[in-house]
Amino acid sequence: MDQLIPASLAERRRWVVAPDQTDHPPGEMVLYWMHNAVRGHENPALDAAIWMAHQTGLPLLVYHGLSEKYPYASDRHHAFIMQGARDVQRELQARGITYAFHLERHGHRGPHLRDLCRRAAVLVSEEMPVAPIACWVERLRSLVTTPIMLVDTSCIVPSQSVEAAPTRAYEFRRAIQGELEDRLERPYQELPANVKPAKFTGPLGFDPIDLQDIGLSDLIGQCKIDHSVGPVADTPGGTRAGYARWNHFCEASLNQYSKRRNRSDEPLAVSRMSGYLHYGMVSPFRIAREAAAKGATKFVDELVVWREMVFRFCLEHVEDLDTMAALPDWARETLQDHAEDPRDEVLDWESLARGKSSLPLWNLAQKSLLQHGELHNNLRMTWGKAFLAMTSQPSQALAQCIDLNHRYAIDGRSPVSYSGILWCLGQFDRPFMPEQAIYGTVRARDVDEHERRIDVPRLTGWIDRPIAESLPRVAIIGAGLGGLAAARTLADHGLDVCVFEKSRGVGGRMATRRSDTGGGFDHGAQYFTVRDDRFARHVRSWIHQGLVAPWMQPIVELKRGGQVMEEKCGTPRYVGVPGMNAIGKHFSADLNVQLRSTVVSIERAGDRWKLRLEKADGPSSSDSSCEMADDEFDCVIVNCPPEQAANLLDGHTDIVEAAKQVEMLPCWSAMIRGEGLSDLGYAGAFINEGPLSWTARNDAKPGRETADAAHSSWVLHASTDWSKKHLEQSAEWVAEQLLVAFQEATGQQFDKVIINQAHRWRYANPVSPLEQDCLWDPTTGLGACGDWCGGPRVEGAFLSGMAMAGAVMRHTTIDRAAPKLDGLADSVTRTQKVDAV
Repeated sequence: MDQLIPASLAERRRWVVAPDQTDHPPGEMVLYWMHNAVRGHENPALDAAIWMAHQTGLPLLVYHGLSEKYPYASDRHHAFIMQGARDVQRELQARGITYAFHLERHGHRGPHLRDLCRRAAVLVSEEMPVAPIACWVERLRSLVTTPIMLVDTSCIVPSQSVEAAPTRAYEFRRAIQGELEDRLERPYQELPANVKPAKFTGPLGFDPIDLQDIGLSDLIGQCKIDHSVGPVADTPGGTRAGYARWNHFCEASLNQYSKRRNRSDEPLAVSRMSGYLHYGMVSPFRIAREAAAKGATKFVDELVVWREMVFRFCLEHVEDLDTMAALPDWARETLQDHAEDPRDEVLDWESLARGKSSLPLWNLAQKSLLQHGELHNNLRMTWGKAFLAMTSQPSQALAQCIDLNHRYAIDGRSPVSYSGILWCLGQFDRPFMPEQAIYGTVRARDVDEHERRIDVPRLTGWIDRPIAESLPRVAIIGAGLGGLAAARTLADHGLDVCVFEKSRGVGGRMATRRSDTGGGFDHGAQYFTVRDDRFARHVRSWIHQGLVAPWMQPIVELKRGGQVMEEKCGTPRYVGVPGMNAIGKHFSADLNVQLRSTVVSIERAGDRWKLRLEKADGPSSSDSSCEMADDEFDCVIVNCPPEQAANLLDGHTDIVEAAKQVEMLPCWSAMIRGEGLSDLGYAGAFINEGPLSWTARNDAKPGRETADAAHSSWVLHASTDWSKKHLEQSAEWVAEQLLVAFQEATGQQFDKVIINQAHRWRYANPVSPLEQDCLWDPTTGLGACGDWCGGPRVEGAFLSGMAMAGAVMRHTTIDRAAPKLDGLADSVTRTQKVDAV
């Protein structure tokens, strides 16, 4: 099938399934699966697919799918990839090539690549020896009989032509030197003009997206991905943006690259091209040719020798890249020998992600990754080395470094990313003596020493630049978990956020009622469960910080009279420590939160919004005054029950109609402390008859304060029907009724009741949550979130708040103006001129 294929393509191809290894029937088309060569020029995989189509007389289809399931999928990565897809769609349309882009999202999921592959005569794709691409290729191989060809689109010297896989740069340089010099002078070999494929016009099995006239923000919002990582305005994806950056770098800084590449306080002295190269939005062949023509020897060495050495290494170690097995024996052994060395601080994932270490420069580096998706390579080496001293084990250091790099860096998951990470733990390096604590003979880089040799204020000014030219000021009404999750995410990305809460504490239904004796009561949410990975990583961090603990005591189903029907032990449950409000307090620790401030209404003030507040001045809610707040906001997010949200939004936005569709059910809660009932054999019980639906011994939860062994504290939740029937009864009457019901349900009596109080949750549980994770109107800057969007429970509220923050950040950054960098660029240029003189 690939007879007479040009030599320039033949040297780059690798058959995963060769035509003579399968009895695959004739297909409808040649299929090119595009993923990491997102360009319509100087693309050997595209050219190979065109050649195959020409040879077989079949039409060519270019399929480009963006999955929700790739590791660390987020708004940032999705936006960058889709901006690149928009450019390549335009390029291929101009060449008359059928290009079909599919975005996996709600209502648009399915095994479309597999189905198209089964219909194809041959599948052509790009060689990319990292997860998940390599895994997906192997998965395809097991599902189809189609011949599969992979083509190296990334390396100047084809990776398969290098027989060994050296792990030292000087060895690899020696191995490719002869070929490299010749190839750098050679123009890209285009296909003959008469080699043109026919357009594929058959059915696809899905509706492809025309990316030219559609809003990327709305599309990305429909995807089940991490919405807490915002897109980067000053690094948009695509061929045009990539070459614009390259051309500017060539003019301004390339001739000084060898002198200034290691100065991390001069970030514009390096190319910042790694993301464009990883996704193949620019041609590495063109970049290398042009750099070589300008005599930029050191730049070419970094681009080709180091980058392609790692690509070749990954081909042989693709299954080990995320493990300690990817390290040389000497590095594994010395790190293991020092695994138990004491560390000054051991940080959880969240503290690391938010840059909350004791090292200011490290925190600044992490902020660069979190907000801007990039990190100067010299500083990234110091950043990466520090994980060994900030985590409990070398394997944990590797895992956390990979996670934060791949999650936030635009070039994350690339072979080059892995090279930097593995270098930090000894790969591509040699042992260094004398042996040191924690690092052993792995080369160390001291963060404080790095800080002393750079201009920190200059670097700080660069990293503190806003994520877009114009950032909205955001008001969030309601300090429940959804509102706090939104506020925390936006603030961490540098937005100005103010939270207004009518109560005297944060947390919403994750509340803890204070008590003068014997600890408080979790009278709202009793516990939470974890089903979604996006929530799970935070929960793991909270456990590490001591904010959350598993609730391991028996939970049962109870029949009236105290008869235990069965134990409910199938689902792990978690609680906040020392109360359920611990998570809310944690999230709000350094946010601008105005408590006892009820937002009565919102009003237009030109293009912005003003809030009318009723502020409580004392302990009594009657000590209040209603006034218009002085501040104005560009966005207002309402984190309230849907009825309250609708009242605030009504007349301002169409999203109010969706909020009005959601009905919330009430729940009466009672808090009882007394003598007796301290040993029932269970800590919580579901009750399916009578006034109660749930009861839990509050002081038996992890981390709770207990008065003494003779007393016990219980929280009771009434059933929905009972709560609705008695919704307007007094709290005193409800407390007495639920106490009677509790004693009937358990078959036991309190010897003495010390506390018996009731609290009405008028809006406790949504009947049918909306399918959307949040509501957002970009024309007005109004939004709403909460556990009535996307899914109920604590996890649902958290994910809704993250989605709300994501909607604001996408609207702020995607296809929006980037912050002006002229001042910093001029500063770099001036320094270069002085050095030149």
